[in-house]
Amino acid sequence: MPSPEQLRDRFLRALAPESQFYRLLDHLPGISFFAKNSRFQIVCANQHFVESVGHQNEADLIGKEDFDLFPLRLAENFRRDDEEVLTSGEARLNLVELFFNSQGIPDWFITNKLPVRDRQGRLIGIMGTTQSYSHASQTVHPYRHIERALAYIREHFRERITVEELASMVHLSTRQLHRKFVETFGFSPQTFIMKLRIQAACDALQQEDAQIIEVATALGFCDQSSFTQHFHRHIGITPLKYQRQFRLVRKTGE
Repeated sequence: MPSPEQLRDRFLRALAPESQFYRLLDHLPGISFFAKNSRFQIVCANQHFVESVGHQNEADLIGKEDFDLFPLRLAENFRRDDEEVLTSGEARLNLVELFFNSQGIPDWFITNKLPVRDRQGRLIGIMGTTQSYSHASQTVHPYRHIERALAYIREHFRERITVEELASMVHLSTRQLHRKFVETFGFSPQTFIMKLRIQAACDALQQEDAQIIEVATALGFCDQSSFTQHFHRHIGITPLKYQRQFRLVRKTGE
């Protein structure tokens, strides 16, 4: 009798390319699925992902990279995560991807990325799912305990927010709140808020007339020095260098 693993492997090896297992995900509300090869080109995607990037047919996306579909900052973030998965061969789960609407209000998505291997075990790409927080909060148990705190952070992240007030809001101790955030997102409430501020700063710095001190003040930093330190810690370069790089890329593309 074949083992369970042998049964599974025999079945998967027998699949025809046109089987397209991922089509099942077209019937799961709010779930986007994608797969990329080792050159970070999209090789397949479900319909929800296709439509979320403004296309109608999967064929329109095949061969495209994130830099063809998303703003530069987002594409850079996605690429860093992809490179880490391809280099380490380890999955990255519950990644928080932040987007800002036209009113400057953040929406976030929960992304999972896993390595794809060939029959010899070699890494040949990445596959992943993305789900909006509003959908994830209904299905993933940890979110339910901190949903009110997340909603408050979404509206007030530019202001001073203490862990104590967030914990009180959801009727948890500060230690319990910390544990829930780490369990759900992989980092503390303070880090979550800071990441949100830094991502907002990246968007703000891309505006043509943006002044660093004004961006720092608008996002609740006590001074430009503090802003620069936090920005460098999260992005790897100073706000000034980031701004210059973005303007250079934009000028080159014109």
